[in-house]
Amino acid sequence: MIHKMNLNDDPFNRIKEGTKTIESRLNDEKRQLLKIKDYIEFTNRLTFEKMLVEIINLHKYPNFEELYKHFNKIELGYDKNTLANSKDMEEYYSKEEQEKYGVVGIEIKRIKTI
Repeated sequence: MIHKMNLNDDPFNRIKEGTKTIESRLNDEKRQLLKIKDYIEFTNRLTFEKMLVEIINLHKYPNFEELYKHFNKIELGYDKNTLANSKDMEEYYSKEEQEKYGVVGIEIKRIKTI
């Protein structure tokens, strides 16, 4: 199955480079459909470039704070000189949403740019 998701330019390029291997999302109804070996077609919100990735694993946690404890900041899409802070995800998902759905770290492998 192929799932479609949008990404900002910076995380899109980090996946394309192969450094970002964990995509952090709310584990809402849409993400609950994800399965290991499924594919995600990411679309870059800025350039509309598309990329296909394979789901290698799904890591579920109650919130982003817990998820961030289990992965290094490079895997999560940060620079080595940048502080990785789980509160960054509150820009996209509220604490209430995290409490309701939990979160998922989608471990991915880039297949190709489309």
